[in-house]
This record gives sequence, structure tokens and C-alpha cells, in this order.
Amino acid sequence: MSSERVQRETNAAARPAAGGHGPLAGIRVLDMTSVQMGPLATTILADLGADVLKIESPEGDISRNSQPSRTRGMGHSFLAINRNKRSVVLDLKQDDGRDALLELCRTADVLVFNVRPRAMARLRLGYDEVAAVNPRLVYVGAVGFGERGRYAGRPAYDTVLQGMIGIPWMQQQASGQEPRYVPFSYVDQSAGLHLVIGVLAALAARANTGRGQQVEVPMFENLVHVLLGEHLAGASFDPPAGPVGYRRQMARDRRPFQTRDGYICPFIYNDKQWRAFFALIGRPEQFEADARFSSHGNRVKNFEAVFAFLSEVFATRTTAEWTELFREHDLPVGPMNSLQDVLGDPHLQDVGYFRITEHPTEGRLRTACYPTTFADTPATSLRPAPRLGEHTVEALAEAGLPRERIEALLASGAAREAAPAAAAE
Repeated sequence: MSSERVQRETNAAARPAAGGHGPLAGIRVLDMTSVQMGPLATTILADLGADVLKIESPEGDISRNSQPSRTRGMGHSFLAINRNKRSVVLDLKQDDGRDALLELCRTADVLVFNVRPRAMARLRLGYDEVAAVNPRLVYVGAVGFGERGRYAGRPAYDTVLQGMIGIPWMQQQASGQEPRYVPFSYVDQSAGLHLVIGVLAALAARANTGRGQQVEVPMFENLVHVLLGEHLAGASFDPPAGPVGYRRQMARDRRPFQTRDGYICPFIYNDKQWRAFFALIGRPEQFEADARFSSHGNRVKNFEAVFAFLSEVFATRTTAEWTELFREHDLPVGPMNSLQDVLGDPHLQDVGYFRITEHPTEGRLRTACYPTTFADTPATSLRPAPRLGEHTVEALAEAGLPRERIEALLASGAAREAAPAAAAE
């Protein structure tokens, strides 16, 4: 990189910091996460207006290599959950790279990472070392397992944790077939939301105390917390009043119902809805006459018979006929969509959920917008997913590093920048 270009970026650092105008405008996040869970969480923070600096190794986030892709290092998964961020490449194994990160910490509000705490300790980036630079910094570690337990430090990935929290077992119980994982990164996605909650809660605490703090977000424990909200079941009581597992949720007939020409996804829950359902099928007297259906408690006790009954009834009409009847009677119903159907969903079109954006190197991209709306501080979408090291010089200059030091970091390899956009592969 020429010294003239470094000078231009240094001069440009005088402009206002990057970030949106959403509810988190003015918050700067240093994002040391990769793959799915952490990047999803920090993308939400970025969509809400935070200025997110994605701190990458010289090799970059591994999700850059996801397929399909148009150019190397810009895979579809990376593009989806790294928008609105700036990429800064630092080799934290070099002292100069670590020192540069600490300079960035001085003006940051949050540092988020999803490497194991012992790795942060080896880099001399533990909480005490970072807090010494900026005691207001919120230091958030997303870990597989809480550090107080015997699993602390074990590697953890979505499929590992799906197995450990019982998802394949429940799939087996419900289907009577081979155990299966849920076919999307359920653990990563859910844990990412808990990571967002942890960041926001710590920022709220800082607003009251003026101090940052260390936060640990364990994937395993958070997912058990979510799962047992329903499935603790009989083990809620001591001594147990029955087995674990919410039997109704794992019933084999709890699935989309087959119609005469396809499938449909209805939900008939309370007494009012059941009365309306029996009326629309021409059996209004059955609600009171058949004890299996006459109360919520009875329906729960007889859920297998209830599902079997519904399976027989739904097979008598087409999907379109059932959909029209349910909507006429204000009963919950939806289609069994394919993923392609979701892309064309008319409601998502109405709310502008998908946008076609122009990426400077990847061309036209379909982007999913952040769905929660804020009347006064709307979420924003300002930046496409960055090329590796695209904003290294810009961010270091904003942190106050002089031109000569930035040039030295680039020369030593402690920091790296992206090639000009026109030269991207």
C-alpha cells in the first residue's frame, strides 16, 4: 500500500464514525467471532445501528469459503450474516497486531469473541488485560460450555450440541425412524440471539454503573434453558410426576396434515377454535358430546386420538378448500411451504423483506432485511459484507494510529488490507 493511500485514509478518519442511525447508533463493537453464531449476533447489532468492526485473522472467517460463491472469500453464508460490518485484518499472534487491537479497544464499547477463553489468554487478551485499557468495555465471550463446569474448554459445534441437548433423540421419538439433526444450524442461530441479549443487557447495566463487565454466554446451557421450557414436563416436580419430554410435541401424528391434493399446517387450540372447527365440518354437536375434545385438558390427555381424528378429516378436502374454510372462520392455518415458496411469499413481498442490492464485487444480491421496526430509530442497512481487510487502514486511522505506524503494521504483516476492488478474484 502506498503511503499516499494511507495518508488519504488517515485524513478520512476525521469524518464521523461508521454505523447506522438505529437504536444502537454510537455503539462500537469489535467482533472477533466467526462462522455462524457470533456473526449472526453481531449482524443484528450492526442492523440496529452499531458500528461493527469485524476483526479477522489473515486467513479470514472460514465462512468466507462457503459455497456457492462468485468470488473466492465471499461465500453466500458470509455475505448473509456479515453485512453492515467493516473488516479489519490483524495478526493477533504478533505483538504489534495485539497492540493495535488494544488501541481499537480504547474507543470501543463491546468486544465479542467465540474462541475458547484459554485462546484469549494465550493472546494476552483476557478480561483484565482489556479492561486495563478501557474499563467501560463490555467483554463478551460466547463459549460452548460454561467455565464453571467439567465441559469447560471443550470444542462445541452445532451438530455436537444438537445431540447433547436431545434434538436427534426427540426426532427419533417423534418419527419412529433414525435420529436426525434439525436441517439448519438451530443451536448456532438460537445461541446467537442469546449472545445479542447478553450484549444488550451488559450495555444497559453500564448505563447505570458506568462500568463494563465480563459476560459469558454458554451455548449448551442456554439451549438447555430453551428446550426445557417445554420438555422438562414431569421432571418439573420433585419427586417427578412423569417422564421428561412434552408428549404432545413429540406425538408421531404432530405433523403437516395430508389433504386430498397436498399438505396443510393448521392449528386448532382453544375451545372457541374447536367449536368453530366442528361447525365448519358439519358436526357442531361433537364438541360437547365427545369428551376427548370438550376441554383443553382432555385434548392434551387424548392428543394421539385427536391427531388421528384430524388426519382422517383433512384427507377429505383439498388444501385450497381447507385454507378458505379456515380463513372464513378465523382459524389459524398456513401452507407447507418449500424454501422456494418462502422466497416468493406475498406477505414478505408486502413488507419489503427481501431487497436486491448491488455489491461492489459480487454484483446483484438478494438481501434479507432486519424485520423489527422502530418508529423513531429505524434499523438501517448501509454496507454490503466486506472484503477481507477492506477497512483495516480506515479503522486504525480512526483509532488514532499515525500514518507511520499503520505503514509499519502493514509492512510487518501484523495488519493487512484488501486488494483494490477491481483486482478482487
